Amino acid sequence: MEYRELGNTGRQVSVIGLGCEHLDHKPYAQVKETIDAALSHGVNILDVFMPGKEIRENIASALGSRRGDVMIQGHIGSTDVNQQYDISRDLPTIQRYFEDILRIFGGYIDFGMMFFVDSEKDYQSIFETGFADYVAGLKSKGSIGHIGFSSHNPETAVRVINTGLPELMLFSVNPAFDMLPSEEYTLKHFDKGFAPELFKGIDPKRAELYKLCSQKQIGITVMKALGAGKLLSAEQTPFAAPLSVAQCIHYALSRPSVASVLTGCQTAAEVEEAMAYFRLDDAQKDYSAILSAIRNDFRGSCVYCGHCQPCPAEIDVATINQCLDIARLDPAHIPPTLVSRYASLSRKGSDCIACGSCEERCPFGVPVIENMQQAASWFGGN
Repeated sequence: MEYRELGNTGRQVSVIGLGCEHLDHKPYAQVKETIDAALSHGVNILDVFMPGKEIRENIASALGSRRGDVMIQGHIGSTDVNQQYDISRDLPTIQRYFEDILRIFGGYIDFGMMFFVDSEKDYQSIFETGFADYVAGLKSKGSIGHIGFSSHNPETAVRVINTGLPELMLFSVNPAFDMLPSEEYTLKHFDKGFAPELFKGIDPKRAELYKLCSQKQIGITVMKALGAGKLLSAEQTPFAAPLSVAQCIHYALSRPSVASVLTGCQTAAEVEEAMAYFRLDDAQKDYSAILSAIRNDFRGSCVYCGHCQPCPAEIDVATINQCLDIARLDPAHIPPTLVSRYASLSRKGSDCIACGSCEERCPFGVPVIENMQQAASWFGGN
């Protein structure tokens, strides 16, 4: 297992976590078998958004004395009041359900997530009522460790982040969602199938969201990385060929600020399939051929696929391009954390020998040599 820091929380999370949605309504033995398999591979973050008492208690029982070995991502506003997605903004109802999850998991939830903030109405119902104050109070009392939120809408997510309240975000990340124009609601396509004719490259507003998260040190945990399995299906994929589980995981992990991909495993066998990611080489994880087959309106933009490697000068080209993309949001005010990240690299942009091998291999026509020169100019070479 590999671990990454989740934004500025100071918490190290496994790059593959467990999204527990598909364990709902499963027998306890199956829940325990799946969680045991995940923990045996070093998984230390579980998402428990489901409001049902039985599934929460099954997960807690399966963890037993190992509760302290994992971080729970629990959701505030997820209830079973028979509304769509079981969302409630009624404060007494919210409190009743969240107090129950606190009780089940030992009086503490590591990441308290404001549930399902997708629309203007969602935003107003949280930040123009007592909802946000309730969440802040939970943290001040020590009932939750960190405040987050879940969303599928990049524009709304940017607004939430700019309030300064959240420290992390659960977001739907996969190549198909990233290529849908932001005005197209992803869940609509999630239900009825993707519409590849809309794909014009990575949506600028989603790219801006990822960069903003890096700039403000907002950690991202990922849901829907496999597109409910549609991206893995030859019949349902919107691409020329289906992706593998490893390619979907690798794509999500290559987005700026992403710390963990929460795979929706419901059996030990599915956990093993996800963990095969760590046994594959770079070529088996590479998703660039699939992206480059799409109408290429995003030529010149790095998608951090690593296809440029190996570099004769041993430069981590994708990471430097990521730093540069984030700095371009506001060149006059480059965050010190970004400068430190660049400084920590063993090879800098100034080490580029301009051999051009990276540009020859890049499927997207990124001007790597020019980018390395700009990085050396902006960040320094030492």
